[in-house]
Amino acid sequence: MIIIQIVLILAVILLLLFFLRHHGKSKTAASVKIGFSLFMIFGVLAVLFPDEVTTVANWLGVGRGTDLLLYGMVVAFGFATINTYLRFKELELRYAKLVRAVAIQNSEQPQEQKEPVKVD
Repeated sequence: MIIIQIVLILAVILLLLFFLRHHGKSKTAASVKIGFSLFMIFGVLAVLFPDEVTTVANWLGVGRGTDLLLYGMVVAFGFATINTYLRFKELELRYAKLVRAVAIQNSEQPQEQKEPVKVD
């Protein structure tokens, strides 16, 4: 095995463990976890068997296996970007609701005004 293969496989395994460990407590959908795990497994297989990835790429109408991986990464990056954007929007709405609730809770009743002073 080539050193780069070992390094890449270890990186994929560490990413997978980090993702599954830290996202297991959140409300992450099971389909996202399964999709990410399959994508990481495909990454390991691509490192171990690059010729087979080229064969799969040819079946799909792509010239090289590296191009297929690049296209997959573009899609994964797009998904991650949209997912992050949607999460930030959700947090922004939650914070806005929280700020409104705190503002209402801490509001004071207006004091009665005295008679206005007349200026001649």
